[in-house]
Amino acid sequence: MSAIPISSYDFSAGALLLIDKPLDWTSFDVVNKVRYRLKNLLNVKKIKVGHSGTLDPKATGLLLICTGKFTKKLNDLQGLTKEYTGTIRLGATTPSYDVETEEDQQFPTEHLTPALLQSARAQFLGKIEQVPPIFSAIKVNGEALYKKARKGETVAIKSREVEIFDFDLTEINLPDVSFRVSCSKGTYIRSLAFDFGKAVQSGGYLTSLVRTKIGDYHLENAWKLETLVEALEAEEALRKAE
Repeated sequence: MSAIPISSYDFSAGALLLIDKPLDWTSFDVVNKVRYRLKNLLNVKKIKVGHSGTLDPKATGLLLICTGKFTKKLNDLQGLTKEYTGTIRLGATTPSYDVETEEDQQFPTEHLTPALLQSARAQFLGKIEQVPPIFSAIKVNGEALYKKARKGETVAIKSREVEIFDFDLTEINLPDVSFRVSCSKGTYIRSLAFDFGKAVQSGGYLTSLVRTKIGDYHLENAWKLETLVEALEAEEALRKAE
């Protein structure tokens, strides 16, 4: 949990909050929750609140939330290097490239060896072309891709250049492979998992993902959302009692 007490933040002038996003929450859900609590705390109708980069509902980990004038820093924060840890399951794929959807295809895994996995891993280092998942918030003709996907629409998605600085396989326990990756803005780790599966002549999808770092900001210094909400409620009650 953050060592900074709530009373030390100046939310109106501008503040940066490090939050550990819970599983199954969208980043927008977290922003809405924080905004609601801050409006009550400050007794205002409006306050600017934004985040510096989306985390998928099935991912957890570091989310940077800015308030007030600090929202002007969001573009700079979005450009910082991100670090993740997670697990890829080989031998199958899902439409969303993670556990949000059910497996749709199965593939062989008998040929997989640590040497083959390490060789494939090296292919993804540096600048690569990556196609984002159709289950993503990218908008095409004003509509998010995931909405088109849920309606069964087929959309041609352009690839984009991203950069993988580090991609380490930290544990191999087939069909699961744990990893740590450091990457540029715009990288989809779900697409990395899917492409990694193809590179080893199998399938792959994410079963877990945690964002551990954004630039020099670390998950270990982040607020648990529940703890943050409790602290904001306690501060609100204290101010009302004064």
